[in-house]
Amino acid sequence: MNRLNGTAPLGAGAPTAPRPDDPADVAEAAPAVVDALRGLLAGPTGLGTSAARLFRADLTPPPAPPTPGPALEQPADGHSHDPGPSSGSSVRVPPLYCPDAERDDPALGEEVNNRLVEWAEEVGIFRGRLERLRSHNFGRLFMLAHPDTDDPDRILTAARCGLAEWAVDDHWVDEGEDTSPELIGSRLALAHAVVDPVRLPARYLAQFENVVRKEPVLRAFRSCLDHLARIATPTQVARLRHELAVMFVGYNQEAEWRGSERRPAVWEYLLHRYENAFYPCMVLIDPVGGYELPAAEFADARVRRTYLYAGTANVLLNDLYSMAKEDPTDTNLPNLLAAEDNCSLQEAVNRAACIHDELMHTVEAECAVLSAVGSPELRRYLAGLWAWMGGSKEWHATSPRYHGASAQ
Repeated sequence: MNRLNGTAPLGAGAPTAPRPDDPADVAEAAPAVVDALRGLLAGPTGLGTSAARLFRADLTPPPAPPTPGPALEQPADGHSHDPGPSSGSSVRVPPLYCPDAERDDPALGEEVNNRLVEWAEEVGIFRGRLERLRSHNFGRLFMLAHPDTDDPDRILTAARCGLAEWAVDDHWVDEGEDTSPELIGSRLALAHAVVDPVRLPARYLAQFENVVRKEPVLRAFRSCLDHLARIATPTQVARLRHELAVMFVGYNQEAEWRGSERRPAVWEYLLHRYENAFYPCMVLIDPVGGYELPAAEFADARVRRTYLYAGTANVLLNDLYSMAKEDPTDTNLPNLLAAEDNCSLQEAVNRAACIHDELMHTVEAECAVLSAVGSPELRRYLAGLWAWMGGSKEWHATSPRYHGASAQ
């Protein structure tokens, strides 16, 4: 009766999970961000939900990580041993609060990566850039992020989905033949018609199929979802479809900024990152692992809040690591903080890192609460979520996509 789908409320009989260190320095440094996050990320109140209320003053140390496994290796400041990348000649990213990767199997990562590049060539994405794609080692990312399976086919299934998602950005936003922001809306409508297969009269369906045959990104989405359906239940495929639709909303929002040359406020950017984050990749944790998180738990607002926090935190980590690769005028959290708070880029990077860490502390504490009252599948899922973030951090810290000549 203490399950999420039982009659007892979440947290009944379980301790609340307060958050670790006093974030007064963050509140003092960036009050606008604090106010925005209060409204944007605040969850419900009540027993078992204290970890969701950001920027409290009465904080005590958190519970242990949600499941057995490698704990965070922390120096005295409470962060993992990650020296942080350089984002330029004078700006450095501070250590980030994040778990380390649970496993690193280079041979498995290389196998997945080679097969991923072969698939990219087959569907036509990244044409002329395949060796650079290979050097970015996305196969290693998914090997690191899914330590609960050694099956290269299952890991490759997730990697195909992730690469199709990133092809939207790399083909239609950054490096395609025409990256005009006014085209994004119609292109994403086509992508959604592939992701959630459109039903058209036969006469018109043939015209749509002709468009799909000519567009590599659309072929990639169709192919990756076909592969996913071989290992996932219809419910799990539908979950990815939903998260992709949310991501497409975020891409449209970003296109408006580019088209109007408007710089969004920090709060608006954080909302965007809540929608355009890593969760379409994370939603495949259970099908890749060979089980299914029960629908009632997946849909529970407290569970959803936690895994969306995780996706947001991980994409803010991406913001920090990708700064060296991006144009100095690109829209990312540090650049927006520097402009809005009238501070140096280094100060903005430090503030962005604090926001990332606050989210990570919340995810850690919420996972502990939910693991104590959820089903065995939920505990496994939350452990997978934690492992995904650790694997992603390791990849971001080492991938040539963000480090070295091939990052360009």
